[in-house]
Amino acid sequence: MIKLVLTDMDGTFLNNSGDFNRELYKDVKKIMKEKGVVFAPVTGKQCERVEELFGDDAEDLWILGDSATRIKHNGEFVYESLLSNQLGLNIIQLLEDISLDHTIIACTQNGAVIKDSLSPEEAYIVRRSYAQVRQVADFKEITDDFVKITIHDPALKCFETREKLSDFFESAYIVASEAAWIDIANANVHKGTTVEHLQKLLNVTPEETMAFGDGYNDIELMTRASYSFAVRNAVQEIKDAANFITRSNDEDGVMKTIMQLLSLQESR
Repeated sequence: MIKLVLTDMDGTFLNNSGDFNRELYKDVKKIMKEKGVVFAPVTGKQCERVEELFGDDAEDLWILGDSATRIKHNGEFVYESLLSNQLGLNIIQLLEDISLDHTIIACTQNGAVIKDSLSPEEAYIVRRSYAQVRQVADFKEITDDFVKITIHDPALKCFETREKLSDFFESAYIVASEAAWIDIANANVHKGTTVEHLQKLLNVTPEETMAFGDGYNDIELMTRASYSFAVRNAVQEIKDAANFITRSNDEDGVMKTIMQLLSLQESR
C-alpha cells in the first residue's frame, strides 16, 4: 500500500514552462486524500517558492525544499541541516576564483542571497526558484550559516566546475544536477537522507513510498522508494536507477501515474 508520494519539481512534476496542470492536480489531491497518502515535493526550490506555486493547495504538503536540506510542513520547519558560515564562505570564494560568469545563490535560513551586480536576466532565473531574495555587494557580508549554495551557469560548465571543488567533497555534498546547475549542501545531506528522515517521522517504509525524478540529484531519491519512477525526459542514469519509467513532465507523467496506481488501492 502506498502511503507517501515524493516528487522532484523542475523537469519532473513541473512542465517545461515551470507550471503544472492545476485541474488535474485537483483530482490527484482528492484521490490522495481518499487513500490517506501524503504528498511531498523534493526540490532545489526554496520552500517558500513551493508554497507560492501551490497556493492554497500548499496546506498539508511536506516540502523537502532548498535541495532537500529542510523539511517544512504547514508553515513550520521540522528539519534542517546547515553548512557552517566559514565553510560556506570558503566554498563561495573558490567559486568566485573559478569564474565570475556563473551565478552564485547563497541560501540562509532568512532566504537566498545574490550579488547586486547580477544581470536582470539571471536575477529573473533566480526568482523562479526563490521567493525570498536579497542582494549584497559582497558575500562576505553574510554572517549566518548556509542552508545551501547553488550555482547557475548559462555556459553549461557545471560538471567541470564541480570537479574543481574536489577539496570540499568530504566536508560538503556537491552535485551537478545538470550542466547548468550545482547544489552544495552539508556533508551527507541529499534527497535520500532527508527522505529517510521524513519516512521515520511519518512511520512509512520505502515499500510504501512512490518517487519521481529526472536529474542526477535524484539518484539517492530513487533508492528510498520501491515504486521509483523516472519521467521519460530523465537522464539515462535516473532511468537506470528507477524501477519504472513513466510519461514525460510535459505529459503530466507524475500525476497520471499517481492517479493510475492509487485507483487500484483501497481507501483508508
